Amino acid sequence: MKLSAPVYHLKRQARLLSREAKIPLHEALDRVAVREGFASWSLLAAKAAGAARAGTLFAQLAPGDLVLVGARPGHGKTLMSLELAIEAMKSGSRGVFFTLEYTQRDVLDRFRAIGADPVQFNDRFVFDNSDAISADYIVKALGSAPRGTLVVIDYLQLLDQKRQNPELMAQVRTLKAFAGDRGLILVFISQIDRSYDPAQKPVPDIGDVRLPNPLDLSLFNKTCFLNKGEIRFRAAG
Repeated sequence: MKLSAPVYHLKRQARLLSREAKIPLHEALDRVAVREGFASWSLLAAKAAGAARAGTLFAQLAPGDLVLVGARPGHGKTLMSLELAIEAMKSGSRGVFFTLEYTQRDVLDRFRAIGADPVQFNDRFVFDNSDAISADYIVKALGSAPRGTLVVIDYLQLLDQKRQNPELMAQVRTLKAFAGDRGLILVFISQIDRSYDPAQKPVPDIGDVRLPNPLDLSLFNKTCFLNKGEIRFRAAG
């Protein structure tokens, strides 16, 4: 990520702009973020935090892990997940991105947004946006994936959207067993429930995960929640 100045200096610029233009600070922050190439300050802040911490977080992951990455829209959960995939590829492993939401161009644009050249990872990165994505589909697609491959699944709540797919609980259990057997790291991007109130809690947690269908969240042994640039990582146990 390339900014024209450190984040603390950009905040100072926003405060000056707020006073000079007589606009709210949050509006001034967003204007500064747009100037830096981001849609909002929250995205810039999340990106800055993610770039600084992705390496640290990746170092705490191990083959067989099921990781839940959750945030409200626009707070960096997809970017963080891609940052983790990039860290895996930098270490010599592979990265796979399964999505029911994005196009390949969308994902490549996000690579560039975090300062990564997609060409650098051409032989180690796989993108898949098949409409058939489910646990069984993922298991089949990763049949020959080497140990240490980091897999991003975008996103958790869509896995059982189609009626013909097994219930969400069964799919996550299947993927947990598969990850353990093959030594893969599975990162699930997750929505946060609308009831989450940042005024009451600065960062969401496991209790704020949106669950339209039953799911035992203890199946995930590591979690990462984000909000307005702040990141909370926890490991079970």
